[in-house]
Amino acid sequence: MARVRNAWFLPQRLFVGQERTQYRPAMKAYMSLTCGRGAYEKVLRELLLLNVPVENMFLLFGPMDILVQFTQLKSLEEFKEKWFDHVRMIGAAESLITRTLTFVVISEGPSYAEQPFAFIFLNTQPRNLEKVQKALLGVNGVLSADIVLGPHDIICPVSASDTRDLEQTLSRIQHNVADIEGTTTFIAAPREQVLDRIQSIF
Repeated sequence: MARVRNAWFLPQRLFVGQERTQYRPAMKAYMSLTCGRGAYEKVLRELLLLNVPVENMFLLFGPMDILVQFTQLKSLEEFKEKWFDHVRMIGAAESLITRTLTFVVISEGPSYAEQPFAFIFLNTQPRNLEKVQKALLGVNGVLSADIVLGPHDIICPVSASDTRDLEQTLSRIQHNVADIEGTTTFIAAPREQVLDRIQSIF
């Protein structure tokens, strides 16, 4: 797990003339959800009822079913009260969600508009976090790379035209980025498929 000092979301003070104001950079976080058997669409419906933006929900193929991205957070407290506490309790009585993983971003990569083809979750030694993040951002196909607190160290969305193209991106990462100790890759459903799924729910 990533260890940092003076995390970037701690308050910083700015002085304007004689007035003193407090400035908090916006936070970002992720939650991954594993749904119970047959509960996938119910969970998706509840996320929509919580007003989670559709563009921040990614449907994944693998042990993680849904990855939710939360942006423009004012504080960790806001994330907990507005999102975390509500999402983790979705369908609690029915065990609709069997597992959650939470990742708080401590060093955000560049923003991107392109729909990711997949998300790569990487692990490295704490001393290598910034070096690995920088190297990843230099690899063709990598859209961004966020250093996170959680069971993984970096979350990396990547673009690809198909699975063969994805394999080439993974190969480039393997050959050009040193000090990676493990990776797990999840392909994301195309945005059109996500929208069709949502329309079928409502």
